[in-house]
Amino acid sequence: DYVGVPGVIRTHADNNWGYLDPKATLLPQQLKMAGYHTALIGKWHLGLESPNTPVERGFDYFHGWLGDMMDDYWLHRRHDINYMRLNGQEIDPEGHATDLFSQWSADYIRSQAHDNRPFFLYLAYNAPHFPVQPPGEWLDKVKARETNIDDTRAKLVAFIEHMDDGIGQVLAALKESGQYENTIIIFSSDNGGHMPSKANNGPTRDGKQSMYEGGLRVPTAISWPGKIKPRSTSDQVLLSMDLYPTLLEIAGQKPANEIEGRSFLPELLQQNFHPEDRELYFTRREGGTRYGGQAIYALRMGDWKLLQNSPYEPYELYNLATDPLEKNNLIDKEVEKYQELNRSLMLHIQKAGEVPWQKPEKN
Repeated sequence: DYVGVPGVIRTHADNNWGYLDPKATLLPQQLKMAGYHTALIGKWHLGLESPNTPVERGFDYFHGWLGDMMDDYWLHRRHDINYMRLNGQEIDPEGHATDLFSQWSADYIRSQAHDNRPFFLYLAYNAPHFPVQPPGEWLDKVKARETNIDDTRAKLVAFIEHMDDGIGQVLAALKESGQYENTIIIFSSDNGGHMPSKANNGPTRDGKQSMYEGGLRVPTAISWPGKIKPRSTSDQVLLSMDLYPTLLEIAGQKPANEIEGRSFLPELLQQNFHPEDRELYFTRREGGTRYGGQAIYALRMGDWKLLQNSPYEPYELYNLATDPLEKNNLIDKEVEKYQELNRSLMLHIQKAGEVPWQKPEKN
């Protein structure tokens, strides 16, 4: 609830669904206080103006995009506005945004090889967010390899493979500069794949913008040479907000704010990790005809999940232990369980507020 949803600022400074709480201490701010050099390359999406720009919220170095999505990966504009920045300076570089972010990240990593301070790099690609615009040579590779592939699917595959190649360049820079063995690498995403773009979310139901598992479950891979056993896996239920306390614990710090995330460092190190059950809340709020400015919610409590995919439709109830693909809605059969989850959800909304933190009004 500190940062609001989704992504806080949308396209224009006055078009927001929330606002960064001035009291919130962000991860880069804490790591900076712990002696890290902090960098963001790529998409910020948390504020377009002071005091909520990257360099004002903990990043020593920012090279990327202030806004949300781009209308074109080559022109780097949103509603004809250029949000490309080098720290606080507007820039207008040439090239595909994915290539730029990959190159800038590799360059940053090489520069840090001569710095005695540890570094924290947050690399946030806009890809594979719509519009799906892979470079032509990457699309040609996919179509040559899979001659019967659907054109929409081919573009998305090429778009992702292009990004994956950029990530490879970043990893190569770590190895070439001698920093790979002493670096923790985390790869994850913010939501499931976009179904209209022919994403593949496996057997899970639905995709991006949905409260079904296909919209909420995301891939996460973590590398830590000498600490994490290669090719090991975990079935723990975790949230992206758990990364905050986990990384701080690794850095020997504690969160400055009380947060609901919890460290899963013992799980990474394959130590005893038996966390207590907790309630996991999800919310989405948008304008337009689909949401009308209203919010939709989901709650996971143990194996049970209560969800709503439209503010104008009833809730659904699933048992993920027996029905992981969410095919059997139990809302009418498990009335007591529905009431239990619904009560918890309503209390959470009451506690957090129906609307995320808003920009303080000027006196």
